[in-house]
Amino acid sequence: MSTELWLGLITGIIFGALLQQGRVARFEKQVGAMLLKDMTILKFMLTAVIVGMIGINLLVEFGLVPLSIKSTVLGANLIGGAIFGIGWAIVGYCPGTSLAAIGEGRFHAIPAVIGMLVGAGIYAEVEPALKDNILSWGAYGKLTLPGILDISPWPIIGVLTILFIALFSYFEQHDL
Repeated sequence: MSTELWLGLITGIIFGALLQQGRVARFEKQVGAMLLKDMTILKFMLTAVIVGMIGINLLVEFGLVPLSIKSTVLGANLIGGAIFGIGWAIVGYCPGTSLAAIGEGRFHAIPAVIGMLVGAGIYAEVEPALKDNILSWGAYGKLTLPGILDISPWPIIGVLTILFIALFSYFEQHDL
């Protein structure tokens, strides 16, 4: 097995452990998030975004990794987001948390994983037919906020970090 695969496996195990420790793999937390009554999952995601923004940009800045931005394609993003959201609402789990739930012994999440695999297979079959129409609608190229504003990413990272921490603090003050 290659180094990249080992690193991916180790990272996945750590991520799963963090999901479990954050209790975001619990069905009641998923439903609470969808009902906007429990912000545990949003707080977990905000923390991951802050760490990811800083970590990835530091790695890029020190020349340790290249930054490869995917093109912005509104049609693909809207359809993918809708399918993701509908699936999450139906089964009560997103892909990562469904696997973490199974790891915790919550076997009612198995249909969610089966659904993801079936959905991925269906997508693989229909993607060539959709590639030149729906999946190319609203193609804007490789957009980033720093690129649009023509500035370094660090001011944006600073502002977003402050906003996310303020939102996190608001959630904590209101027991969300």
